Amino acid sequence: MHYRFRIPTAIAAALMILGCGLARADDKAALDKSFDALKTYDFGTNRDDLKAIDDAIVSTHGDAAACLELEKRLAAVLSTSASRDAKDYVLRSLRVIGTAESVPAIAALLEDKDLSHMARYALELNPSPEAGKALRDALPKVRGQLKIGVIGSLASRHDTESVAAIAASLTDSDKAIASTAAHALGAIGDADAAKQLGDFLAKAPDDVKPAATDAYLACAEKLLKSGNKSEAITIYKSLMGEGEPKHIRLAATHGMLAAQGLKN
Repeated sequence: MHYRFRIPTAIAAALMILGCGLARADDKAALDKSFDALKTYDFGTNRDDLKAIDDAIVSTHGDAAACLELEKRLAAVLSTSASRDAKDYVLRSLRVIGTAESVPAIAALLEDKDLSHMARYALELNPSPEAGKALRDALPKVRGQLKIGVIGSLASRHDTESVAAIAASLTDSDKAIASTAAHALGAIGDADAAKQLGDFLAKAPDDVKPAATDAYLACAEKLLKSGNKSEAITIYKSLMGEGEPKHIRLAATHGMLAAQGLKN
């Protein structure tokens, strides 16, 4: 005859709690080990050394307190002497879990030629208003490709508060920056962005005018989709003159027909 040994419920519960506690202790030890490895991490070393951090990013999803604690710990690495690759890894991680908490640490790298691009990517996806402000604050401080990147990130966020600052770059002596600013205003596409582009087109230099014109058309399309038909029609009319290139006049005519409900 076989007898089944049954553990009393209270003892079973206690063992379960003990097991969970041991598991958490193991997880913490593994996480601590990964953060130690992160200090000197480079892309040539074993990526598995950081697995506990990757796992924590997944496991803390839905646990605001745990996620915030992990975010703080990651952000703290950015102000240390950790390797460039380590900071790059942190910024990639903060693209996933970043909040207002990590914005100051990330923003401090926007002027770093090696880390600026990944820093702005992290801010691009950060849902907090502080992230947008950090990018706006950085705009007058950066130059060249870094400025182009920051403008692009503000456009990706559809940051309407940055319209005036971006418009100021339309007259930049660097054609690439000026053209990027034009496209960014077209991507934001609100009435303010359209006005800035319309005012600029009256005096736009030949090497930037095509980008500004395309952006102005993009604004018209966005305004039309948002229900601002009258402003969209005003833009289309302004681009239908004989002085405009044929493809611009055709695009404006196409847009006008859509605005008037005459296009299938």
